[in-house]
Amino acid sequence: MLKANRRTLIITSIVTILPMLIGIIYWDRLPDVMATHFGMNNEADGFSSKAFAVFGLPVFLLAVLWIGAFVTSHDPKSQNISPKMFSLVLWIAPVISLVIAAIMYPVNLGYELDIIFFSELLLGLMFIIIGNYLPKARQNYTVGIRIPWTLANEENWNRTHRLAGYLWMVCGILMIVICVTRCIPAQWLVGLLFIMVLVPCIYSYWLHAKRGL
Repeated sequence: MLKANRRTLIITSIVTILPMLIGIIYWDRLPDVMATHFGMNNEADGFSSKAFAVFGLPVFLLAVLWIGAFVTSHDPKSQNISPKMFSLVLWIAPVISLVIAAIMYPVNLGYELDIIFFSELLLGLMFIIIGNYLPKARQNYTVGIRIPWTLANEENWNRTHRLAGYLWMVCGILMIVICVTRCIPAQWLVGLLFIMVLVPCIYSYWLHAKRGL
């Protein structure tokens, strides 16, 4: 699987460390201690050295990318992981790296940025994309809702992922609507995340306990 996706792995690796160039270009303008984490009020609540922010974060995400690729490709049921799903796994770390750079560098260069709006919008899009893929995921030990009941029964896996796919897409759309309209506080989005995690797990257990799946 790694050999078949060598080109994608190289491209995603390059994209993951690409934010280093921004840090190098603006090195003299960046503060020695950079804000790297932000709370729900758009205020910085986590800081790192400039060297770690510019070089450490991309290298860490590069390691995550390669570990994820290795683990996924060596899954005992790797034949059930489609090329599109494997490609999605490879693109998670690069996207996170770009998102971090898009937030971290402007803020540390003195620009005002609505971090919560930006984060909610990207989260919503991400959940819509993942939700679209979930119903197509076949039983494996690496990608998907890997709980005892889905791993023990293929029909349980398929039904749970079908429900989760629709649920994640709906929640992703709701996140974008909430993000744009500001109809409820951002803190309430945590409730959507709990729903996205708990409902498929409860449904899977119900299929196991009541339907024998």
